[in-house]
Formats: sequence, C-alpha cells, structure tokens
Amino acid sequence: MNEGIAGRTNRLATVSLFGLLLLGATGSAGDRSLDAAEQAYADMNDAYGAMSLIDSGLQSTWEGRDRAQWLERYSAKRAAVLASLQKIPADRLAGVDARAAQVMREAIDAAGSSPDSMAPTARCSDAQRRDLAPDALRQSLYGCFAELANSLRFENGLVTRVGAFDLLTRMEEPARRKALFFAFVPLWQSLNGNSEPQSPYRRMIAATSAAMSPEDSPINAAARTVGADAARIERWLEQILDTWRRVTDDEPIEPWDYRFVHGAAERELGPAIAREAMQPINERFYLDLGADLKRWGVLYDLDPRTGKAPLAYTDYVRRGREANGAWQPTLVRISGNYAHGGLGLLNELVHENGHAVHMMALRTRPAFMDLGDAVFYEAFADVPSWSVYEPAWQQKYLGVSATQERSLRSLYATVMLDVAWGLFDLRMLREPQRNPNEVWTEITHRYLHIVPHPELSWWAVRVQLVDSPGYMINYGLGSVITADIRKQITQNLGSVDAGNARWYPWLAEKVLASGQTQETSQLLRDFLGRPVSPQALLEQLERLRVPSN
Repeated sequence: MNEGIAGRTNRLATVSLFGLLLLGATGSAGDRSLDAAEQAYADMNDAYGAMSLIDSGLQSTWEGRDRAQWLERYSAKRAAVLASLQKIPADRLAGVDARAAQVMREAIDAAGSSPDSMAPTARCSDAQRRDLAPDALRQSLYGCFAELANSLRFENGLVTRVGAFDLLTRMEEPARRKALFFAFVPLWQSLNGNSEPQSPYRRMIAATSAAMSPEDSPINAAARTVGADAARIERWLEQILDTWRRVTDDEPIEPWDYRFVHGAAERELGPAIAREAMQPINERFYLDLGADLKRWGVLYDLDPRTGKAPLAYTDYVRRGREANGAWQPTLVRISGNYAHGGLGLLNELVHENGHAVHMMALRTRPAFMDLGDAVFYEAFADVPSWSVYEPAWQQKYLGVSATQERSLRSLYATVMLDVAWGLFDLRMLREPQRNPNEVWTEITHRYLHIVPHPELSWWAVRVQLVDSPGYMINYGLGSVITADIRKQITQNLGSVDAGNARWYPWLAEKVLASGQTQETSQLLRDFLGRPVSPQALLEQLERLRVPSN
C-alpha cells in the first residue's frame, strides 16, 4: 500500500469537532489563525492528492488543473499554513487544539516544499554511483523495482513481481519454480551486487542508519504504538517466528519452494479466481461488511503498465471536510499490478481496499484527517484481508473452499515472511555493517526451515526495504495488531468472515473515524481495553501444530 496514508476520531472530540472550528471564526486571534491554518492545510493536502493522481499516470489533469498548477497551489497553501501557525502564541492553545497545531507542523515538516509521490522518478543505473546522497540513492533503488521487478523474464515472457509470488505458490514443477526464482537475479544484483560492503543497498542502509535519530526511527515509532520499546518488539518477532518453527514440519525447504510447500490453498482455489473476478469479489465482500465501495466512487488502477509504481498502494485524491454545512466526502484511489488472478493477489487487493475503508471512515477536522501510525493502518488493512484465508469466506465468495489447516498455513506462511522481513529491517538498521544476505539467511534458516543460500540476495523482493528502510516492521509487528483486532471484533460482533453489515459502522465509530485526534497507542489501548499483546497471533499459530507421531 501507499506507505504513507492517514486517519481516526476520539469519542470526546466527536461531540463537536467542527464546533471547535466554528468557534474559531468568532474567537481570539489564536483561534482564527488555527482555523485558517486548518483550511489551508486541507487545501494543501488536496493539492498533493491531485499531484499524486497525475504522477500515477492514471490521469493527466484533475479538476481542470495540470500538475504544475497543482504544485503552485500546494506551495501557496503550505506557505499559508506556516504563516497562520506562526501567528499563534506558543501558550495560546491547549488540549485538542494544541494537538491539531502539532500534527500540522509535523506533517508540514515531513512533506517538504516539493513532496514525492509513488511514481518512480530516478534511474536504476544511478544506484551504482558512489556520490549519491542517501535520499537520491533510495530513489534510484526504488527505480530498480520500477524498471526490473514488474518485467521478470521467464519462459519467453514477462512476469510481474507479485505475479511471480503467485506462480511460485502454484507451479507444480520444482525446476520451473527454481527458474522463476532466479529470474529475480537481475533485480537483486542491481540492488545489492554480490553483497559487497560498497553495494548500493549496503551503502544506503549504512547512511540511513547513521542519519536516523531515535525519534526518526520507524522501529521505535512502531514500538511506541504498541506501548513497548525496540528490544521488546524484537523479542515478540522472535517469539512469533519460533512458534512457527515449532508448529511446522522441520524438513529443510529450498527458498524457491517455500511458497509452494505452504501454498496448497492457493493451488486449490486459484482457478476459481479469474483476474476479471477479483474486483467484483472484493466489492461484494466489503458491501457485506457495510462498506459500499462502488457508491463511494473509489478509483482503481489495477493493470500493469510501464513506468507505474512497482507496488500496490492506496492514496487520497481528496480528503473529506465540512463545507457549507455539509460533509464533502473523501475520494480515494487504489493502484496495483495484477496480470492474472489468484488467492494471494486477491488478499493483497482486499488489503488495499482496507485502507480505502479506513480513509472513508474518517470524519473529523482537517488537522486530523489521516490514518495515524503506520503500524496501525497497515495492521488494520489486514483485518479484512485475512478473512480471504478462512473457509467460510472462500465458500461464500468463491463457491469452493480449502480445509482450514491448508488455508491457515497459506496465510501464516506469508505472514511469517513479513515478520522475518520486519526482524531483518530492525537488525540491519541496528547493525548496518553486517552482510544483509547473512542476516536474512540466519533468520530464514533458523525459523522458516529454509536451506541457507547466503550467496543470494533473495530478501530483496520487497520495495519498502530499499525505499523506506524500517518500514517492514509495520507489516511484521502489524500482524500482532491485526490478530488482536480480529479477536476483539469476533468477541463483540461474532464471525465476520462471511460478511456482517455491522462491521464497518461499528469499527468506524469505535476506532476509525477520529483520525489523528489522539495518539494511536491510546486509541488501541482504549479499543482493546488493554495493551497490545502477541497472544492472539500466537494462539492462531498454535492451531497449526504438527501432530506428534
């Protein structure tokens, strides 16, 4: 997904969030300045959404303006936000208003004067240059994914990265799986060479780690969200992976066979999921959950094309806001690269639409119209997407189902890769001088029973590892939050895997609508009634335990 989304609303703030804004119109200069800042902030965000849409290649203009005109508007509104915030005395604001000003200042600092979009802008070949600054090097490595990852050469044709993952799960012939696995070699070499100390990735991770303060660390940020520290979440990841190690067969697996060994459900159900059926299935499921994607007008861009962002993501086109006494709704778009259908691909599509649902649920003041901490919004998007691997979901939406054991094994084999990548990211940022191939080999051999291949950079298949070092913690640790939220939903609403119309309105009220009104860590604690815990995920993994002979 777009690794920078946003959204939620505090129960107290919902009493009259917009009332606070209306009071600002007749209140003090500080109140009026905050109101002006928020209106300009909303305009700035909408200008960014328009630029992001145009950069994606889906449209060349939006609402009669081209990119240059939207950039001009973005710059003007950004300056207006800063000017209004500077007029507010430091001690003038308190409570929710003080937080609104803080959130806007932090967002302005993070966005910069010329914000990036998900569209690739740099050349892969530039990653070989030794004089690139860390940001430019990361952009070049992202360019490698754009140039190489969605055009893997295999059997006289081209395969996308996510398509290759699906084929590795479904192809019966070991030799073909190995050949497809090695189709990634040009990508791996462009990113990490032979894993020598001066490879592009190793230069990038060393520079990124050196420049990253504890406050900037995505590892520490994710830990704060769950009320822990980096050392504790590392132990959680190790505990999760060790549980997988104990409950699965310890027969050694070649890396090109891992997805196949655990992917019986994908092979059984894949033929029931044609490419053209994916979106209708997705829409029907969410409609049964009380979320009408068609009525909301979500924009979709799901076919591969040259120059397109190399990963699936979701972004705003326009954020909702109060205007002339009525709510102007949010508009969202989703980008993906789906050349064919499959269970894992459908799972990814449902995940991206989970972000769309989260965005559409936001109903708050402009300062708080975002999704909150990354580990939370990635975790929430998996709350509905994990249902794809439940037999009840499969039977209703596909007309056929795999056994529960096969389905859960397919799901958690993929989740364990995310946990492994999260642990890898954490360790590489902490010890950037280490050989990444060796770090990845240690993790996958110890916990996933995978045959060591330290000569291969086969960890380098996730864009986030080179574009946003540390981001994979949001998927790995996010699985803990996903399992916890799903357990809480079941306890309150019953099963939702085959649809439950209470799901969307209940979650919107309880956890989604308030955006950034309060810290995500407090939001989760309030929703769960306790701190986040890995126990729910560990309980799910124990269901897979191999019976002793």
